[in-house]
Amino acid sequence: MEGLTANYLTRAEIWLCITTLIYFLMNGAQIFETLVFVPKWTESAPENFKLLLDGKGASLKVFWIIFHSLHEIAFILAIIFCWRIDPVRNWLLVLFAAHFAVRAWTLSYFAPNIIDFQKIAENPSLAKDLAKRTSLWQTLNYIRVTIFLAISCALIPLCIKLFSLRA
Repeated sequence: MEGLTANYLTRAEIWLCITTLIYFLMNGAQIFETLVFVPKWTESAPENFKLLLDGKGASLKVFWIIFHSLHEIAFILAIIFCWRIDPVRNWLLVLFAAHFAVRAWTLSYFAPNIIDFQKIAENPSLAKDLAKRTSLWQTLNYIRVTIFLAISCALIPLCIKLFSLRA
């Protein structure tokens, strides 16, 4: 960590703070969705699945694609700009790996199920084990959101560590 310039630290601070801020904004949207929107469409399946349809409901697909993309770019930039700061870099890599694992879980489980629920909204005859499936989806979503919250909270000590390097 020798030879860190004020300019280098400033860029590292900026990108880590941007990443942390975006993560907390994303968590706010996830918490709102989990506590307000998800119970609406799961409570009366398949009738309320119409809420998931593009153009007919509150499809959040575009919102989440843009938000996650911006966040992941910022996260990678934070790693790049913190690279020469060993303890911050190492923890950022661990947190990014955890984040990546949860995103992979999202893309392999949550997204395909939402797509299935959208198909059921358009053709209710496709519905099978809906109460069980929506309950499991909702329960696992609580776990997923909790993990994302934990990851974002773990960024705070890294910000503190980074800012303490100026002292």
